[in-house]
Amino acid sequence: MIEKALKGNKGYWGWVAFLVAVILLGLYSYSKQLSYGLGVTGMGRDVSWGLYVAQFTFLVGVAASAVMVVLPYYLHDYKEFGKIVVIGEFLAVSAATICLLFILADMGHPDRVLNVLFYPHPKSMVFWDVQVMNGYLLLNIISGWTVLEAERKGVSPPKWIKPIIYLSVVWAISIHTVTAFLYSGTPGRHLWLTAILAPRFLASAFAVGPALLILISFILRKFANFDVGEKAISKLSLIATYAGLANFFFIGVEFFTAFYSNIPSHMHSLQYLFVGLDGKSQLVPWMWFSMIAGLVSVLVLLYQQRRPSNKLLIAACIGIFVSLWIDKGIGLIIGGFVPSPMEEVVEYFPTFIEISVTLGIWAIGLLILTALLKVTVAVKQAA
Repeated sequence: MIEKALKGNKGYWGWVAFLVAVILLGLYSYSKQLSYGLGVTGMGRDVSWGLYVAQFTFLVGVAASAVMVVLPYYLHDYKEFGKIVVIGEFLAVSAATICLLFILADMGHPDRVLNVLFYPHPKSMVFWDVQVMNGYLLLNIISGWTVLEAERKGVSPPKWIKPIIYLSVVWAISIHTVTAFLYSGTPGRHLWLTAILAPRFLASAFAVGPALLILISFILRKFANFDVGEKAISKLSLIATYAGLANFFFIGVEFFTAFYSNIPSHMHSLQYLFVGLDGKSQLVPWMWFSMIAGLVSVLVLLYQQRRPSNKLLIAACIGIFVSLWIDKGIGLIIGGFVPSPMEEVVEYFPTFIEISVTLGIWAIGLLILTALLKVTVAVKQAA
C-alpha cells in the first residue's frame, strides 16, 4: 500500500519538498551538535532539559490521545469514528516516532541510548519510558496497518488484531503516566512534585489530541476531498471541551495548593512563570498567552456546541494546541528547573542549533504522517 504515498499533485509534492528541506537543515544542525556536543545548545548545569524534552513531553500526549477514537470505536461500537480511527492510530505512530527522536537528540550522542537498554534498572523511569514508547509505537503500526490492509481487500480484520488494539488502549494511558512519573518522582523540582501530574497530563492529552484530529479532518476535507463526517468532528469537539475543562481545573488546583499553603519552594516556580522572579521574567508573556488562549478556546468550544461554526471550531482547536504546547512543553520543563535547588534563577535560551534540530524532527514526523494519511485516504476512497 505504501506505493500510494508516491502519487500526488503539485501541492502534495511541494509540501513534501518543504518538509525535506527542513529535515536537511535539522540534520546539518544535528551534525554540529554531534561534533561539538550539547554545549552548542542553551542547556547547562542549572537547566539540563530544554526544548527537546519540552517537545517530547507535549508529543507523548498527542500519541496517547489516539485512545480517544480507538476506545469508542472498538469497545463501544461507535461507528461514526470509522473513517477517523486509523487516522488517529497513524497520528500516534508519527507522534511516538518524534518523541523517540527527541530523546535521541537530548542524549547528545545516540549511542548513549544503548546504555538504557544494555544496563536496565527497574527503578529507572527513563528505562520504563523508553520501553512503553517503543511498545506503543509498535502496537499502533501493527493495528493501524492491519486494519487498513483488511479494508483495502474488502474483508474483516483478522481476529488476532483485536487483543492488540485493546492492549494499545491500556498502553496509551501508560505512556503518559510513566512520563509524568519521570518528572513527579524527581525530588527538589517542586513544580513537578505533585500527585496530580499524571491526571493533568492525561487531561491535556485528551484535549490536544482530539483538537489536532479535528484540524487534520478539515485539512483532509479541503485538500484531499475526504470527509470523516460531521458527527465524528462533533464528538471529538465534545471530548476536547471537557478534557480542556478538566486540565484547567487541575492547573487551578496546583495554584491553590502552592499559594494557600504559602510554602515558598512550591510558589517560586509558578511566580517565575507568571509574574517573574528576582527580576527574571522570560516566560511570563508566553505563559499568560497560553492561559488566556486556552481558556478562551475552551469557552469557544462550549459556545459552538450550542451554535456550531466550523470557523470557530478551527480557531478554538488551534488555540488549544498552541496553549498546551506552551504550558505543557517549555513552561512545564523550564519552570521545573527555576529556581535551582540552590535557589538561583538561571534562565534558558534555546540556540539556533536546538531550534533547527527541533524543526527537523517535527518535519520528519509530519512527513511520516503525510505519507500515512495519503495511503489511508487512497484506500478509503477506493473502498
